[in-house]
Amino acid sequence: MSILGLFFFVAIVGLTLYVTYLASKRTNSASEFYTAGGGLTGWQNGIAIAGDYLSAASFLGIAGAIALFGFDGFFYSIGYLVAYLVVLYIVAEPLRNLGKYTLADMITARFNQQKIRGAAAISTLTIVLFYMIAQLVGAGALIQLLLGIDYWIAVLLVGVMMTTYVLWGGMAATSWVQIIKAVLLMVGTIIISFLVLLKFDFNIMKMFTDMKSITPAGEAYLNPGVKYTNGLDTMSMMIALVFGTAGLPHILMRFFTVKDAKTARSSVVYATWIVGIFYILTIFLGFGAAAFVGSEKIIAANAAGNMAAPLLAQALGGDLLMSFVSAVAFATILAVVAGLVLSGASAFAHDIYGQIIKKGNVTEKQQMNAARFASVGVSVFSIILALGAQTMNVAFLVSLAFCIAASANLPVIIYTIYWKRFNTTGALSAMVTGLVTALVLVALSPNIWSPEGTAILTGTALFPLTNPAIISVPAGFIAGYIGSIVSAKADERKYAEVAVKANTGLK
Repeated sequence: MSILGLFFFVAIVGLTLYVTYLASKRTNSASEFYTAGGGLTGWQNGIAIAGDYLSAASFLGIAGAIALFGFDGFFYSIGYLVAYLVVLYIVAEPLRNLGKYTLADMITARFNQQKIRGAAAISTLTIVLFYMIAQLVGAGALIQLLLGIDYWIAVLLVGVMMTTYVLWGGMAATSWVQIIKAVLLMVGTIIISFLVLLKFDFNIMKMFTDMKSITPAGEAYLNPGVKYTNGLDTMSMMIALVFGTAGLPHILMRFFTVKDAKTARSSVVYATWIVGIFYILTIFLGFGAAAFVGSEKIIAANAAGNMAAPLLAQALGGDLLMSFVSAVAFATILAVVAGLVLSGASAFAHDIYGQIIKKGNVTEKQQMNAARFASVGVSVFSIILALGAQTMNVAFLVSLAFCIAASANLPVIIYTIYWKRFNTTGALSAMVTGLVTALVLVALSPNIWSPEGTAILTGTALFPLTNPAIISVPAGFIAGYIGSIVSAKADERKYAEVAVKANTGLK
């Protein structure tokens, strides 16, 4: 890495640490630690949501996927973008009105049961764990390539940084780190997209026409089927992406950082615009990498194509732009993993320790201490797993996190808000069935089993799809329905009360 690149890295780390220092001065209560005291404005939270959502998988992975596979790589952009419409129209406002710190708070607004809170916390921790391992392994590989340091040092570096943000600054520091990262990411993406268009004389039609002759796939590059030849598997993956976002705990937590539902709704609108513009620009990143870097060089740098964006930046803007883009990728990883640590720590400290073990009889100091201990615990456990997963193909872990969120969390959220017959048994049935079905089917899938030994284990997969969402998501909804129908009738007065709160915000 050049001196210039090192400068960008040090500058971003220094800026984010300074923000954490400022945030730590006013992080003195559980509310400030978990939700920044609900003091973020709509535009601030909207940018932070975008920063939380636009992970390294979005910036590096999608650019590489489009560069190598054309339209099939753009499937991810479509899925991630459409997902925000589900969040905007179904989840954001009721969640903010009913919840306090975590997803479990929202569900127990209707069902005051420790079992439900425990199940929601376990679901959250499971999603955070899978997502975290994937981010840390990707971060280790990326920083190893960019800085030339050992993988384990790279993972520890990211781990220490993310723990520092959460431990001292809580949600306020995490939010501003995500805001800084989102702004830098959009600036870098816009600059690269402008340079790509400049190369094509600002003629988008010319760019699409030229891609047919530039890429090895030829005309097929602009059509589906280059990578995803199984339509059912593609549909299953899209179900996970579209519906999973509305159940991701680190995204849902962000709706508690604003003062009311109106602000929560406006923050999603801001986030949707930012996310939408970014995913449209991934076309220029992918096409540019395919045209001006080439698939052979992209694959040589990283078999999955994750270095496509930095290599494109180098091809178009030299070491200056590549150094900036690489530093932005580093900031991207830090922002996302900080949000994951915070959501995992909140599930343990608030739900398991504060509400289940202590039964709500916990002081502010005890809850703050528990949250900080949990932050360290989640970080250390994730780092250890990531250190042992260096050679593992972890691409499926992100899609699995989305799949679990859509299968275990989304059915309960929707039924809690919109179905008066829904009850405690139904909630437990939906969460447990969705979670277990997703995990079991993945354990039997080609992600784990391969006759050629290219997966984790050698053998024949008993389940043919790489993502089980097409089965596990309906299973979660069906289990919630059956569990509610065969058990005692729900308290309809409680539902009426929850319906009023969900739609008006009245307490």
